Amino acid sequence: MKRKTFLATVVGAALALTAFEAPAQEPIKIGEINHFKRMAAFAEPYRMGVELAVEQINEAGGVLGRPLEFIYRDDQGEPGEAVKIAEELMTREGTVMLTGAILSNIGLAISSLAAEKHYVYLASEPLADALVWDKGNDWTFRLRTSTYMQAAMLAEEAAKTDAIRYATIAPNYAYGKDAVAAFKENLLALKPEVEFVAEQWPPLFKIDAGAEVQALERAKPDAIYNVTFAGDLAKFVREGTTRGLFDGRKLYGLLSGEPEYLDPLGAEAPEGWIVTGFPWYGFDEGAEKDFVNAYQARWDDYPRNGSIVGYNTALSVAAAIEKAGSTEAEAIREAFVGLELDTPVGPVTYREIDHQSTMGAFVGTTALRDGEGVMIDWEYRDGADYLPSDDVVREMRPAK
Repeated sequence: MKRKTFLATVVGAALALTAFEAPAQEPIKIGEINHFKRMAAFAEPYRMGVELAVEQINEAGGVLGRPLEFIYRDDQGEPGEAVKIAEELMTREGTVMLTGAILSNIGLAISSLAAEKHYVYLASEPLADALVWDKGNDWTFRLRTSTYMQAAMLAEEAAKTDAIRYATIAPNYAYGKDAVAAFKENLLALKPEVEFVAEQWPPLFKIDAGAEVQALERAKPDAIYNVTFAGDLAKFVREGTTRGLFDGRKLYGLLSGEPEYLDPLGAEAPEGWIVTGFPWYGFDEGAEKDFVNAYQARWDDYPRNGSIVGYNTALSVAAAIEKAGSTEAEAIREAFVGLELDTPVGPVTYREIDHQSTMGAFVGTTALRDGEGVMIDWEYRDGADYLPSDDVVREMRPAK
């Protein structure tokens, strides 16, 4: 897992920063829209990651000789409010592009506006595959490892077992639907004899965990694929543990190993689940460790998954604007297409074919350590290895 050092990542060739040159007074403004109040536990680590990168970029000379500045706005978790804020950021605040969002429905709303206004939007965290495929557009790019990519990683692990009968549980909205579809597609391609015997679709953040657990138990699956997150995940884990749903079964959890979701469970965290996550506590060298050290020194806190996404968001923005040599929207858009940069978790490319980045994810097994949930036996999977073929992408993505 040796990477380029953190310092080289920031000031190296990928960013082409003008080292040690004092930035001009006028900052380059980036409009950042997120759910800072409604989802503070997730949005704040992301913001802290952004700020850490911005501070280091500016200390190294800024971008095009100017300081980089993110203008933060809270959308209250409402798509309509996000669109209103986006328009204000474009017209009144002097921002040159937009970033942000966690919830997929909000990311999709901003993406649609970006296409209409010809304004670059870097969807930092939304996971819905529609952002880059069936609803993709020329002006939207996505950083985070997509739903499809992470589901494919878990399907690869599931195919190695003797489990045949699978049940799924996922929130009933875009992200959940995509996550189940992607897991099915990839697992069936690897192991055609698999059958899916139950699907549960609780409303987002309104799960009736007892009823969901009972329904899954009645189906008698060999394995369960879980896509619930945040408070819904905590309720599901507690009910499932109490009622013995997980006993003797394989469990696969999308995002379930991320500190944002695992840490609140404490000693109640499940053991033996195969999950995607962010095992920051296991980084012992290279750029990954440099990032953790710098984050802890700056914030007196440990990083979450959102922290590295926020950090890589700012690195991506800086790299694109430097490559563009301009803050004009069309120049930034062209620069993002095929953009390559180094990050603490490895090199990332924004693919020309669909604007999805190749940022990967960590896959491992949950365990308890000193009364806290952690990931063990983990490894980083390169996102480029878990995407559909170009021919398939062309069929899904709207013709230009």
